[in-house]
Amino acid sequence: MLMRAAVLTGFKTPMEIRDVEIADPSPGEVRVQIKASGVCGSDLKAIDGKSPVVGKLPFILGHESAGVVESVGAGVTTVKPGDHVIISMSGPCGRCRGCGAGRFHLCSGPARLPTIMGGFPRITMDGQETRRFIGIGSFAEYAVVSETMCVKINKSVPFAAACLLACGVVTGVGAVLNVAQVPPGASVLVVGCGGVGLNVIQGTVLAGATTIIAADVAEQKLKLAERFGATHTLLAGDLPRQVADLAPGGVDYAFDVTGVPGVLAQAFAATQPGGTTVMVGSPPAGDPVEVDPGLLFASRRLMGTQGGDSAPHRDLPMLAAQYARGRLDLDGLISERLPLDQINEAVEHVRQGAVARTVITF
Repeated sequence: MLMRAAVLTGFKTPMEIRDVEIADPSPGEVRVQIKASGVCGSDLKAIDGKSPVVGKLPFILGHESAGVVESVGAGVTTVKPGDHVIISMSGPCGRCRGCGAGRFHLCSGPARLPTIMGGFPRITMDGQETRRFIGIGSFAEYAVVSETMCVKINKSVPFAAACLLACGVVTGVGAVLNVAQVPPGASVLVVGCGGVGLNVIQGTVLAGATTIIAADVAEQKLKLAERFGATHTLLAGDLPRQVADLAPGGVDYAFDVTGVPGVLAQAFAATQPGGTTVMVGSPPAGDPVEVDPGLLFASRRLMGTQGGDSAPHRDLPMLAAQYARGRLDLDGLISERLPLDQINEAVEHVRQGAVARTVITF
């Protein structure tokens, strides 16, 4: 079947809107008509040639997506044509050691690595295989994915809001609820108030944190942080000193969403003895993070996370329900909605830091 897609044919160049051929779903697969796809910082890394999972071009980017099941392959039982679904960033196999322990984000099933590296061949352009970002490629009218990646949601949830749950929201909220497990009454620092950082803030509100300090280098982002629940805001400078003025001795929990090693080290130093720091943003591979070992000796913890350590079929419906109850603000995250033809404009808006989230709508 022919469809339109935004195709990356060269690093550091605009994507091209092209006609490509997408295959019918094989056994265990689902073809989803994409209705909305968020533009994420991971997509920008891929465009710049800095993504470890985007190598040989051409590539179709996009992964934060939601849509309608168009057709299913043999053996698919959990969804049917017409169902509204979020496409999860992972499709746990349910059988490996990680899945058996309930740590679905650590799935090592046989399909995991091929999916991360672009998925099995499903799309061609001019007879050439075209890979898809983490096996999705949602900057396109359709996507063929594993049944396990499709999470059915209530049809009352708008697609533009639902797509955000797949990446930015579950990563941010999951870092709070699944990874740090912030308890009620805690004090928290969130460094970096972009799309994911705002969801870390929302997660701390859901957890019942009472002191929520948001830090960024951009004043406009701090205003958004207040809207999403920050009790204090800081123009980031010497974070340990700045935080000490608001939380003497340091905060209980810190979240670095910038992916900058030096900032992560400052966030770690801004926690109190026994405190926990979660690295939500990913620093470039090979860049060292230098921390004072004396801080570790005082029982401070430094943790990482992958997609909020989520269990997609548990967490995404829960987050959709929180949205329906008015406890999670998804609409406020959407700065603009643009059509696929304006994908390169959307990328530039995200690169400039002028938006919380841009959503491509179909």
